[in-house]
Amino acid sequence: MMSVRSLCLLAAVLLLTGCSSGPTADLVLKNGTIVTLADEHGEVEALAAAGDTVLAVGSTAEVEAYVGSDTRVVDLEGGLAVPGFIEGHGHFMGMGKAQMQLGLLGTRSWDQIVAMVDSAAQATASGAWLEGRGWHQEKWTADPDRTVRGFPTNARLNEVAPDTPVYLTHASGHAAIANDAALEAAGIGPDTPDPQGGTIVRDAKGQATGVLLETAAGVVQDAIEQSRGDLTAEERRARKEKQVRLAAENALAHGVTSFHDQGASFETIELYRTMAQEGELGIRMYAMVSQSEVTPETQDSLAALRTVGAANDHFTVRTIGEVTVDGALGSRTAWMLEPYNDAPGETGTNVTEMDRVREIAEIAMEEEYQLAVHAIGDRANRESLDLFADLFEQQGVDGESLRWRIEHAQHLHPDDIPRFADLGVIASMQAMHACSDAPYNYKRLGAERVEQGAYLWKTLWEDGVVVGNGTDVPVEKIDPLANLHCTVAREVPGPDTSFTEEETLTRRQALRSYTTKNAYAAFAEDVKGTLAPGMLADVAVLSENILDGPADKIREASVDYTIVGGTVAHPQN
Repeated sequence: MMSVRSLCLLAAVLLLTGCSSGPTADLVLKNGTIVTLADEHGEVEALAAAGDTVLAVGSTAEVEAYVGSDTRVVDLEGGLAVPGFIEGHGHFMGMGKAQMQLGLLGTRSWDQIVAMVDSAAQATASGAWLEGRGWHQEKWTADPDRTVRGFPTNARLNEVAPDTPVYLTHASGHAAIANDAALEAAGIGPDTPDPQGGTIVRDAKGQATGVLLETAAGVVQDAIEQSRGDLTAEERRARKEKQVRLAAENALAHGVTSFHDQGASFETIELYRTMAQEGELGIRMYAMVSQSEVTPETQDSLAALRTVGAANDHFTVRTIGEVTVDGALGSRTAWMLEPYNDAPGETGTNVTEMDRVREIAEIAMEEEYQLAVHAIGDRANRESLDLFADLFEQQGVDGESLRWRIEHAQHLHPDDIPRFADLGVIASMQAMHACSDAPYNYKRLGAERVEQGAYLWKTLWEDGVVVGNGTDVPVEKIDPLANLHCTVAREVPGPDTSFTEEETLTRRQALRSYTTKNAYAAFAEDVKGTLAPGMLADVAVLSENILDGPADKIREASVDYTIVGGTVAHPQN
């Protein structure tokens, strides 16, 4: 029996020879500009898909030969179609959860947040937790009345919600603020020590301000989970399934067809597997095993869990990540070689001790897992590269074949820039962070460090490094178009209109960073990232030609259709 891929190759031969007979397509896109990103095809007018793969590409007249009575035909009317976007770095369950709590992204002041908490607390059941996410003190238009280390205190949260435990996660995910009711529920008192890799921020009198950095936030998160102890197994699963559905719907609405999920528990990964097998996952999931699950005692579980291309290429597990070496710039927990300019006594936080990172890396190598580490600060990147280099040399392996990744690679010391190419390490970067963080980069690090080593997409690209792209959702909105605009323009808010613009990429480089490069970063370049016969028929159809005209067209564009495996997944009929 001829395989689907064999049929696709036959169709391609028939198309080239001008023969009108051949397989019938399930879906045809015609009368548009289809950017295949495949060197042998370039740009074409039409595409045919059969099953979940591309059957043929070419002119509208040629591809119409594959239209049958049951073929769905979409007239692009001159529009643009590109390979489906691959979210290279995000937090899938976090994206779903963010839609089930107070959304604080884009808030402009602490007053605004307090008012939102006040209103929500009144509608919250007695004893229930109130959660939110997305605040960022550097993006407020006015400073709070009282701050400690640049953060607000929880005094006003205590006023508006004295009996409701409130927990608000920072946009970066590397800090949070909790009111006193939440601190008490978590057992955080005057004598509670800082946990390893975290800080309970205190004022001059030693009183907890409610701000929790890095692992300290986990203490409250544990209390939130314990508060749900009376939920049945069915209720817990239903809650998780809702998070998955909300996340998938949001991703598909933005043209995202594949998602690199940065760290999931064994339980969540099994949920993904089940939903993928039942056709309920919606998108293609590249799930990474959370570092908390990786110990010498779980190696057998890792070996059993490893899965590639299951459920018709909807489910893969072959990576441990993201292993958090440090924190974030906004919370001053990014691990730096030299102190922060605006906090001379601070160099950030080593969240996961390097001996533990080495243990995880050695397990990854033994079990043939890819490794992805989170490194934002220049010291975090150096320590990660040092560890990679040492292990590659010890094991006598070629780093390029392992495709180990540094997530963010945001601030680099000049001496470490060429090491990415030398070691074959992937730079999994997030363009939106540059535009989002730009207003306070110079304040945090000073001009010299910013201009020598901040968000070096072009430098790394020209060195031959595989540079992926993503949004780090829910840190930023899952909006590839806004992200691509930042990649090519680096326009930022404030009096300065651009930020280290010499590091921008071209339009096509930017598109590749969200498609072919992220496919490579997931060992999937043979099945996705381009639109050629035999490849997965994952397509994003856009309202504007983002490869032509002024850069603002990218930001103004929208997603008309998202196609996964030859089926229109957004909008739903």
